[in-house]
Order: sequence, then C-alpha cells, then structure tokens
Amino acid sequence: MGSDLTWLEDAGLKFDVAGAVATVTLARKERRNAMTPRMWLGLARIGRELVPADTRVVIVKGDGPSFCAGIDLRTFAPEGVPGEPAALRPEDDGFEDQVKRYQDGYRWLSKPEFVSIAAVQGHAIGAGFQLALACDLRILADDATFCMKEPELGLVPDLAGTKPLVEIVGLPRAIELCLTARTISATEAEQFRLAEKVVPAAELGATVAKLAADLQKTVPAAARATKKLLRQARTNTPDQQAEAERKAQRQLLLSSRPAPAGSRS
Repeated sequence: MGSDLTWLEDAGLKFDVAGAVATVTLARKERRNAMTPRMWLGLARIGRELVPADTRVVIVKGDGPSFCAGIDLRTFAPEGVPGEPAALRPEDDGFEDQVKRYQDGYRWLSKPEFVSIAAVQGHAIGAGFQLALACDLRILADDATFCMKEPELGLVPDLAGTKPLVEIVGLPRAIELCLTARTISATEAEQFRLAEKVVPAAELGATVAKLAADLQKTVPAAARATKKLLRQARTNTPDQQAEAERKAQRQLLLSSRPAPAGSRS
C-alpha cells in the first residue's frame, strides 16, 4: 500500500485491512454517501492497487445511517459537484470509455481471489443498489431499502448491475423492479434472494464480521477455485461445467503437492 493515500479521502472513501479482511467504506455521510465520478474512480483504484494478495474477504459498507443514496444529483447540474472534474456529455468522444472506468469500480468485487460482502443499512438506491449487487453476498439491516432509481431519472442502470440483478431475481422481477423504480424493504429483498440475511441494525457489524470469519475456514486455494467454478456454472452447459470441475480439481491437487526434493524454486 502506497504512503500517500490522500486520494482516498478526496474520493470520499476509506480503506482498511485487518488480517485477511479488507474493508471499503463509503465516507460521505453528510451526503448519505451519494456517489460521484471521483468515488467510482477511487473504488476502481482500490481494486487495482490496495487489496493485498492474501485477502480472503472484502467488506463494502457505508458511513452513517445510509449505505448509499445513489448518485449525487449535483453531478447533473451545470456547475457539477464542487471539486469534481466535469463529466463527459453523451455526444463527447470517450463517453463510453469514461463509463467503463466507472464500472471498473464495481466489477473487481467479483474476482475469485476473495469473497465480497455488502453490509447494507438504510438507503441503497441506484448506484448504491448496484454496488450491493456487485458483491458476492449481501447482509442487510432491517431498515435497509433497495431501489433501482435510474429509469425514473431518465437513465439506465449502467454500473454493471443489470446482469447480477437478472441472475438473482429473474427477468420478470428485474423488469418490474427497474421499470417501476419502486423501493423494496429488507424483508422483500430477502424474499427475492437479494439478501443472504436480514438482521437488526445493531447486529449488522457483528453478523458481517462472523460471516467474514466463517468464510476463512476453507483452504484459500480451494475457496478461490470453487468460487471461480460457481461463477462459470451460470453460463456453462452441464458438460462444460463437468469438464471445468475435472480440470479445476486436477490443477488444485497438482498445485498443492510439495515440490520434489532437490528441485529449484
């Protein structure tokens, strides 16, 4: 980890490591952690530069009463968000490349090297809902709410959230949630399989910490290989998945063998 981390604060983020657990915190509680382009780019940079190689679990959470209230709506105003670079307009060259850089702040959370957990309290709206969807697992406080707000604002969800949403809840429910832009409670989110567990708000931190500890009980190499297999299972045919299992098992067993005596490292 580099010595100059002032960019984290500038991006409205915090990053901490304790053992094999890394924690990313959205830290703009005065704005209910509403997201800005600098925050998206900061999340991408965390994924590229700060997560140690031996990390087993990444926790994503928000400061204050809300996980994330969505995009900071001042982004759309002519003057923009104070201190933020101007966003490109859709007619500008490089608009899609810019959005891709924002998406990179989300997509690294699905890497097989670790398991990511969203610890969600209060609002998780739009960009915040998509950030929770980017994680492998979601633990919700009983006051949590989800809402895919973008279509109501004349936008599409473009932070890599549509694929996990459809995979989790199915196409009809995803259409209903997005095109009504309605808010769903933690209880309803659990019914739709958008939450692995719902707990009282006061127990959210302890519940996530226990889950993080439980996830470290498996052998690291086996955990990484299994997560990769499970993600492949969503698109593989049965024959392709069976073949992937065979190859993964062989590779894992070969890699766990001790080096032959007298071999050079």
